[in-house]
Amino acid sequence: MHRWWRPILGTAAIIVAFLALSILLGLVAFVVSLFTGVPMVRTGTRLFADPVLDLGFQLGVIALLLPLVLGAAWLFQRRPPGSLSSVALRLRWRWLGACLLVALVAVVLGQAVEAGTLMSAGVDPGFHWAGWEKFLPAVIVILLLVPFQSAAEEYAYRGWIIQGFGAYLRTPWPAILVGAAAFAASHGYTGWGIVYVFAFGMLMGWLAVRTGGLEAPIALHATNNIMAFGVVAASGDMGSAMEQGEVPWEALIGSAVQFAIFGIGVLIIARKWAIQTLSR
Repeated sequence: MHRWWRPILGTAAIIVAFLALSILLGLVAFVVSLFTGVPMVRTGTRLFADPVLDLGFQLGVIALLLPLVLGAAWLFQRRPPGSLSSVALRLRWRWLGACLLVALVAVVLGQAVEAGTLMSAGVDPGFHWAGWEKFLPAVIVILLLVPFQSAAEEYAYRGWIIQGFGAYLRTPWPAILVGAAAFAASHGYTGWGIVYVFAFGMLMGWLAVRTGGLEAPIALHATNNIMAFGVVAASGDMGSAMEQGEVPWEALIGSAVQFAIFGIGVLIIARKWAIQTLSR
């Protein structure tokens, strides 16, 4: 049964638990560093001197949101955790697979447009090749952890916030807006980068509502992040993988292409497949 205080208490519990676990894992990493001799830097956004190890640690910490959000749905809202996934009370794997194919096309074409736009403006798009020796260890970590990191963020910002706080209102738009704002605030982008990540959050929230689940948002989020981290891994500059800041406005053109292709493609397939959008 819905009570006004359940989403608020659950959100507070998620935040406190996540911060506590993050600190605990940081302490564990420090102890491991002392005993193994793995150097730590503890400056800026970096914790480990090894950039691949640092990326894996940070992605793993973010992934902790997934069990915390699922647990909060069961403990505080007294509902099946699977209800966060979709109106079918589970992840619809066939639909997720279709969304991943659309996401792959959208991300590749968006990246191509972004690279062309940046080069025409005299900006280096960052495509370099450092060799398999540097690429393989990084891409293994990326492929193993990014899907969980991306899913965790979607369950938190699109699943928990939209469903939890959307229950107070007849329209989902305020909850979509809050989720997108929280998503943007959790990143370190500035300038046009804030516009990009906020627009990404709005699109993901809208698609979650229109398709009745998190499959489409997870598909684009994971594909986009794998591609972004993969480009950095190929260049061998993993030290900058988690750095966020200013984004050239020209890059937004490629993002707009990506968003349009994915949004339109997903809606067309969802309509043809008669994807369930409401609880039964």
